[in-house]
Amino acid sequence: MGNKDITVHIAMVGTRGVPARYGGFETAVEEVGQRLVQAGHQVRVYCRGADRSLDEHLGMQRVTLPAVPRTQFETLSHSALSVGHLLGRRTDVAIVFNAANAVLLPAIKAARIPVAVHVDGLEWQRAKWGKLGRRWYLWGERMAVRWADELIADSVGIQDYYRTEHGTPSRLLTYGAPILTELDERPLAEIGLRPNGYHLAVARLEPENHVDVIVEAYRASAAKLPLVVVGSVPYPSEHEKSVTASASADPRIRMLGGVWDQHLLDMRYAHAASYLHGHSVGGTNPSLLRAMGAGAPCVAFDVGFNRDVLGATGSDFADAAQLTPLIEAAERDVEAARLRGDAAQLRASRLYRWDDVAVGYEQMCLDLMAGKRAGYAPPPADVIDLRDLEARVTNPGDSDREAS
Repeated sequence: MGNKDITVHIAMVGTRGVPARYGGFETAVEEVGQRLVQAGHQVRVYCRGADRSLDEHLGMQRVTLPAVPRTQFETLSHSALSVGHLLGRRTDVAIVFNAANAVLLPAIKAARIPVAVHVDGLEWQRAKWGKLGRRWYLWGERMAVRWADELIADSVGIQDYYRTEHGTPSRLLTYGAPILTELDERPLAEIGLRPNGYHLAVARLEPENHVDVIVEAYRASAAKLPLVVVGSVPYPSEHEKSVTASASADPRIRMLGGVWDQHLLDMRYAHAASYLHGHSVGGTNPSLLRAMGAGAPCVAFDVGFNRDVLGATGSDFADAAQLTPLIEAAERDVEAARLRGDAAQLRASRLYRWDDVAVGYEQMCLDLMAGKRAGYAPPPADVIDLRDLEARVTNPGDSDREAS
């Protein structure tokens, strides 16, 4: 990675910034940004909040700007200030995260700065947005298609959506999965858990993440291992109150709230008897990738995004009635669950590598400076071969029969 003859000045706009403490966008900025710096590029990350103590992080320049502290206006107000700042500095390429910021693209284009938009998932489907918010996101999709020089999709499903709904190609740039090989049990003991001794759900408590369905399914199960739920929401929420009330009615369920220490969270993924993933409207979800990289047996909500990521390595559910027996099966057949976890980790190590993702971002920046835009590309060919390998790991008896 890296072209020693070209240094690209890259501005990353629209996230909470680095260090990454919140979600998938922030993790992508941190992981990709530091690698672009190592490759010899200049990376400026616009950060939200009051912490101005750091001028840089992992070689990336931090520019901290305020935002209107209301859910509806926070992202756009901060992004508008960020765009105003970048227009006065050398910027060879701007990467704007979140299609809701597309209203700012004409200003960037007027300055003749090539701009890519990471469109994220189908934000307009999120229940937290009212009618006006959903219209804004749908309008943002159309404006991103019209004004961006490049669209970034983090999954094949998002690529398909933009090609089908908007008739436009996008560049597939997924996320990476940290592959955990050294496992620490101490973070479990500190909160009274043991390895392979609990089921885990990690998600913001929003309707489209289906933590309520996970809690309902678990309460209906005969599971002996506790359910540990990690997550909260950063705003008042009736849905969160409902999920918490339901969970409190079952002494087997432990609600831990938000956990921001990544090592602690990784160890909870790594030692889970099953990871229950309810996300339904995003693309490639970082929580699911972290669980796979940790070798956790994954059970995911049945949507195309999750199926694309897990391949043949996971189980899926559409409602609580389908999830309940899968929770019980993870306890009943521990060895089969572990094999699925091993297969998921293998898949993550092959297909979701941050080094590869960063190379993709670097090539995109170079292409944008040269006036090129990506066309649609199918998933990597080795996915087909990997599916066979996963099947052998998941169902070892099948390969034995073939050999006999």
